[in-house]
Amino acid sequence: MLPARHRLRTAADFTATVRGAGGARSGGRLLVLHARDHGRDREPAVTGPRVGFVVSKAVGGAVTRNRTKRVLRHLVADRLPGIPASVDLVVRANPASSAATTPQLAAELDRTLAAVLRKVCP
Repeated sequence: MLPARHRLRTAADFTATVRGAGGARSGGRLLVLHARDHGRDREPAVTGPRVGFVVSKAVGGAVTRNRTKRVLRHLVADRLPGIPASVDLVVRANPASSAATTPQLAAELDRTLAAVLRKVCP
């Protein structure tokens, strides 16, 4: 489970991360990651990276979407210590992610996370 302080909650946070200035994107066949390093822009009460997930109906029915989201949440929670505290991250699942195994999703997440963090935190 992803701790509450590490979750993106508002539409404004999602929009700022996906479309905002100073952000970066990296993707593959299974996932697309959007990241934004906001540095000192965030209120001081928030600590650590924040992560949001987008799993659309294109991925599959409700059961498939929820399963995919649960797997991605678990994989990201394991990688939180490696994400800088000032980074917001949105993980978007592509339709192919519904048929992927957990190790395949983990490998894709590791690859895209490393690439997006190189872009946003040089």
